[in-house]
Amino acid sequence: MGKNGANRSVQAESEYEPIGGEESRPLLAQDVQDVQVRGASFASSAFNLMNAIMGSGILGLAYVMANTGIVGFSVLLLVVSSLAAYSIHLLLLLCDKTGINSYEVLGEKAFNRPGKILVACTILIQNIGAMSTYLFILKSEMPAAITSFMSTEPSGKWYEDGVTLLILITIFVVLPLALLPKIVFLGYTSSLAFLFMLFFTVVVVIKKWSIPCPLPVNSTVSLSLNTSDCTPQLFVISSKSAYAIPTMAFSFLCHTAVLPIYCELHRPTKRRMQNVANVSIFLSFVLYLISALFGYLTFYARVNSELLLGYDTYLPRDVLVMSVRLAILLAVLLTVPLIHYPARKSVLMLFRGEREFSWLSHCLSCFFILTLVLLLAIFVPDIRNVFGVVGSTTSTCLLFVYPGMFYLRISSEPIKSFNSAGAVSLLVIGLVVGVLSLCVIIVSWVQGS
Repeated sequence: MGKNGANRSVQAESEYEPIGGEESRPLLAQDVQDVQVRGASFASSAFNLMNAIMGSGILGLAYVMANTGIVGFSVLLLVVSSLAAYSIHLLLLLCDKTGINSYEVLGEKAFNRPGKILVACTILIQNIGAMSTYLFILKSEMPAAITSFMSTEPSGKWYEDGVTLLILITIFVVLPLALLPKIVFLGYTSSLAFLFMLFFTVVVVIKKWSIPCPLPVNSTVSLSLNTSDCTPQLFVISSKSAYAIPTMAFSFLCHTAVLPIYCELHRPTKRRMQNVANVSIFLSFVLYLISALFGYLTFYARVNSELLLGYDTYLPRDVLVMSVRLAILLAVLLTVPLIHYPARKSVLMLFRGEREFSWLSHCLSCFFILTLVLLLAIFVPDIRNVFGVVGSTTSTCLLFVYPGMFYLRISSEPIKSFNSAGAVSLLVIGLVVGVLSLCVIIVSWVQGS
């Protein structure tokens, strides 16, 4: 597939057409489609993309709604999800018209080899940071989630040690899934992860009527009889509102997985993949909005930045809450192999280029990445803070800046055309969100200290 991609890129340079209008051909050449008799189904691709979109970030959206208001949150979520879908549209448009099937090679076409290296390094930093953070969460939370079902005092069992549990999970769950050669094979685990997220949303809705308002300080004493504490706000503007757009932007980041999923899609045309992206983003939007709304209507202004912590306070040892905590951790676990796929692809692109598939290179790159990620999760105590700054910049680049910048560089359309104007808007929004994200993280660090 790599050689065919290179040949199509050369051919596209000699027969280059202005970008715009209807799609002209499927992404994969006919000979590749003959070999790949049937690729991933529409549903499998949609589940994979939803798994790439949704992660532990869903736990923080109710907090964002508390600091923006119901209407403010809904409008911002709609805008950010629409921008994410549009940036995917630009990427697919570039792939369709140039025959390129890789984010890294798009960077090379736009800015030669430095562009390819820049994109590959950005993907690596972003995905390694995300995987390390997810494994860090598993190390911290999985032992407590397991022991909560056993109703016993800590006894030093192996499953109560986060590091031991993390190593076993990585070896027996993450590694076998990460070694799969095609992303299509992860469709089943991605559908399971989506069901876990759906279960979380349903529980948040159900538990809305299990916690009284005003919220009790403990099981018997209420905070006050002032019903204003239980009045939902439509619009809220405060210093904490600055967290909204960065949090939402990261919640819809899936662009490193879009093109690998596109390549393995059955009948891979731009329109079909755009429909996959639209369905995935829409379903993620619905789950985000419902879980954030009912989480906010449960705790109002007192909602915790990590939603499940509020349930631990007011519904201790609730079976549904304990079950949903375990479900979220399993969903995070099943996201790691999917994030690993584009990271491994970037490593291979940097060191091997677009050569034929090799099991040796495949396995070595897989072991290298997972070992690095595991070491970071085990030995770096503030891993989420370390990758906060780096992640905010790389996420913004992959979601907004690169799609807009590459389109303006590669496209021959006039700057006043609709797509070119949209690309300029993405570029500007990306720079603003990136600076805003850095400021938010720095301010939170200062306040924390």
